[in-house]
Amino acid sequence: MANNTLKPWLHIAADSDFSIYNLPFGIFSSLKNSHRVGTAIGDKIIDLMELASNGAFRDLIADDAVLQQPYLNEFIALGKKTTSEVRNRVQQWLVEEASPLQKNPQYFINQSECILHLPVRVGDYTDFYSSIEHATNVGKMFRDPDNALLPNWRHLPVAYHGRASSIVVSGTNVRRPSGQTNPNGSSPVFAPTKRLDFELEMGFIIGQKTTLGKPVEIDQAEEHIFGMVLFNDWSARDIQKWEYVPLGPFLSKNFASSISPWVVTMEALEPFKTHGPKQEPEVLPYLQHSGKKNYDINLEVILKTTNGDENMISQTNFKYMYWNMAQQLAHHTVNGCNVNVGDVMASGTISGSTPASYGSMLELSWAGSNPLEMKDGSKRTFIEDEDTVIMRGHAKKNNMRVGFGEVKGKILPAV
Repeated sequence: MANNTLKPWLHIAADSDFSIYNLPFGIFSSLKNSHRVGTAIGDKIIDLMELASNGAFRDLIADDAVLQQPYLNEFIALGKKTTSEVRNRVQQWLVEEASPLQKNPQYFINQSECILHLPVRVGDYTDFYSSIEHATNVGKMFRDPDNALLPNWRHLPVAYHGRASSIVVSGTNVRRPSGQTNPNGSSPVFAPTKRLDFELEMGFIIGQKTTLGKPVEIDQAEEHIFGMVLFNDWSARDIQKWEYVPLGPFLSKNFASSISPWVVTMEALEPFKTHGPKQEPEVLPYLQHSGKKNYDINLEVILKTTNGDENMISQTNFKYMYWNMAQQLAHHTVNGCNVNVGDVMASGTISGSTPASYGSMLELSWAGSNPLEMKDGSKRTFIEDEDTVIMRGHAKKNNMRVGFGEVKGKILPAV
């Protein structure tokens, strides 16, 4: 359904991220059932495996076993035609009186009674560097305030290949990493990072595999993107500063990245498309596109201290990204690199133009020179042990609200 006047018979709070316009997919388990595919609606989960076992998708899905898996990969691999119809059918049943859903309340489970799991089996993960505000801020701090961007930045979506094995689902604690740093500029030392940081990002999930040697044309890129998640690329800035020359981040990034459990489909995000920043100079032909490719998604970061206070430290928007997802995927594959279902592509830190909209502690505290004051009177330049970082995001237009829930992680002391 594409209209914006859907009226479900199920009560859903007006400020719920999981409205009838959303219906994201994820993996959950409960005391009653093992890992399976579900969709979120309000504060509940619809058990799609249970629904399918009663014939709801018999004409769409040949083997219901794809809905009883520990990851979404097999379900996503059915193709957008199938997954979109599953979503559309559930949406219709939430509106229709006497539908299979209304007649069978046992298909609904309270989210509070479930465990949410990593939504996809991540084979590969790539982290981009696509916010011009963030890249400029970092360049001003560490290179040249008058010439912050490197010469290639406006010509291609800069990225590096990250570590898929350490991507964890929201709610997983993260251990403070140790590594080499060079605090005095003379001899390196091995110690826990003193500059632990978050990076506010969004990730997109590959929904269609490609063939090695065959690039994804930019006008076809969106067909290869299944949906999006919130993404926190944890970073150890002092380790990063010492190791990143000449090949880039390594131990400073690969210890953990956190993602939200619900994958919001691109169909749900379609109404929130918008134009991105003007790209100057003109990009090369394989990166040129037409139409709206950015998304108007409000984002926020909360730092929760040990006493339970939630401190809002950043508010920004995904629409500011200089390089969009279609360009990122086109560039990623232009040399023939293949991608697979479940691969994650992260946006890079999302920063706006004002200090309150910066997407990392590195920027918010300006490399430690401008501490942030918390409600309890303590100050932060970077993340301390026992701090919890919470990221939330939602898109809103008229009466439509489509949200991502949250991605959070608590920092534990180094071993």
